[in-house]
Amino acid sequence: MRPRLELLDRPLLERILDEAFQLIQNPGVRVAPYVFELLQAAGARVDNGVAHIPESLARRALNTVPHDFFLYDRQGRPAVHYGDDDVHYDPGSSCLNILDSKTQKIRPAQSADLIRLVQVAEMLPQYAAQSTAMVCNDVPQEIGDWYRLLLVLWYSEKPVVTGAFSGSSLQTMLELLAEESGGRDALREKPRAVFDVCPSPPLNWSEFASENMVELARAGVPAEIVSMPLAGATAPVTLAGSVVQHAAECISGIVIHQLAQPGAPVVWGGAPAIFDMRTGTTPMGAIETAMLDLACSQVGKHLGLPTHAYLVATDGKSLDAQASMESSISAVLGALAGINMISGAGMLDFLACHSIEKLVIDAEAIASAQRLVQGIEPRGESLATGMFAQTGLQGDFLKLKETRALFRSEQHFPSAVIQRGEDSPDILARARARVEELVAEYRRPDLSSEREQALRVFAEMEARGAGLGHLPGIDALEQVPASKH
Repeated sequence: MRPRLELLDRPLLERILDEAFQLIQNPGVRVAPYVFELLQAAGARVDNGVAHIPESLARRALNTVPHDFFLYDRQGRPAVHYGDDDVHYDPGSSCLNILDSKTQKIRPAQSADLIRLVQVAEMLPQYAAQSTAMVCNDVPQEIGDWYRLLLVLWYSEKPVVTGAFSGSSLQTMLELLAEESGGRDALREKPRAVFDVCPSPPLNWSEFASENMVELARAGVPAEIVSMPLAGATAPVTLAGSVVQHAAECISGIVIHQLAQPGAPVVWGGAPAIFDMRTGTTPMGAIETAMLDLACSQVGKHLGLPTHAYLVATDGKSLDAQASMESSISAVLGALAGINMISGAGMLDFLACHSIEKLVIDAEAIASAQRLVQGIEPRGESLATGMFAQTGLQGDFLKLKETRALFRSEQHFPSAVIQRGEDSPDILARARARVEELVAEYRRPDLSSEREQALRVFAEMEARGAGLGHLPGIDALEQVPASKH
């Protein structure tokens, strides 16, 4: 039996969806001119930039969304399954800062920091996907979106959770992915990336978000709606009310997306949070924030849709007990909820900062969560009586062949980050040692010389247009050895 956690009963689920359908019709959803014609042609009324979407139109759109899809690795192998209760994790995305490993001070992130994080995530099986995890402050801002993606593609063969902050960036990123995949048709057939797209709360699809939804649908590249209601500030203060708003924002985004291309893959995702009335902050580590994520995902699952949420993060600014508590609790809760992609590992400071040491600590919490959802299984003809028949009351189970045969499948063995044996340094020191170990073992995955040259030519041309004469993290770090496997 797979253990499962749900927070909403059936009557409350139905009330949430009923009110969400009401909201997208009245007061409606603010949309950009980019999608006026698309919505009007389908029967939605658009007045003064506000679309009033009938429930019948919304339900038709929901009915055309695929119930599942795969992301693929560089070799074309299915690596991440969005659907059912399959659970995957990836590092959080788009941090401006990093917690410096040596000084333990927060500073702006650089290309070398992102590369190091990608190398560590590549070596950790707990992360099924990479992310464009950090803003590279050593490249011009106008090319930051695609440059982050370039570095991930250069150093990793895992699928990528990414996103564009403008329509023009999206097209460049799609071209970059097509170069790496062998063309637009190959990218459509076996997508390597999913793109986060964020509506603006409350109930607003901006110009670039609307454009991203339409263009991703037409390109056949999965879109991941990341709705961000802030309970008490940009959303109703009640958790249930914020879940209604989340549902309305997701449904309206799905309408736009499916009108552009029925049957295109899209994810019911989000990063909701509460608004702390005492401090004026948005605590991503709060238990209520985790509850919002679980409830929002449950609504998506009720509709039969792939799901995503932001968890495994902390609001603290250092690797302390608060960081471990907040991150590990939500890692387990997300797994129990069966959320398909859980983003946020490695993140500190209200999602503004990454820590590579935290990424390896979070991997241990994730491994425990993954073991938990495997549940308890009966093995052998008897549960215990057969083994007692061999040992009697002596209790010497270590000698049994069943012990030798089954202990590896019954028990998860953590890395040295988790202290179970002799005295060792504190967890920060153990995490630093683990990072160094993983980076030393890392080998850059194979990329054919033709594809590598195509990526480089494309990147150099785009970089020159922004006044950048070299490729930080690529030209400077060519000494990173490539895999021979």
